[in-house]
Amino acid sequence: MKRANQLQPLSRQHHLGLNIARHAKECPDDHAAITKHWSALTSYLNDMHEHFQIEDTLIANALLPYKETQLEVASVLETLEKQHKSLYEFMAKVQTSKEAKSDEVTVVEVKQLGTLLYDHIRFEERELFPIVERYLTEEELDAIYAASPDSIKRMDEQR
Repeated sequence: MKRANQLQPLSRQHHLGLNIARHAKECPDDHAAITKHWSALTSYLNDMHEHFQIEDTLIANALLPYKETQLEVASVLETLEKQHKSLYEFMAKVQTSKEAKSDEVTVVEVKQLGTLLYDHIRFEERELFPIVERYLTEEELDAIYAASPDSIKRMDEQR
């Protein structure tokens, strides 16, 4: 599926996340594998703060005027908020247990986080971004691109 040019940097980040999450969902119950997958998941999520900020502010705020009149917009905004909240809560729980020096991460937690992330990215690519492309103006899409980190933009993108 061809994505709007302004959303392509975010989609590139999603591609990496899908790869990491898919492998994590299949993590064997082995200490080395758990450590490897957990490290990849948490590193990816820690690098996604700007990405989430763009979705939580620019995208959500631009879609907000359509929420009352367009059921599909209301639905994707609700799902986006719930999924981001679940990811934030899961990561906060893990951080709390790390600080308390409780048990190490389990294979169940790796698979849970992998599944949460995988499902979230699939939702954004299949549902949220098509809505964004349908409802946002060129100026709003350009603002999303401008806010995207330079590290995920391609050199040949002259937008």
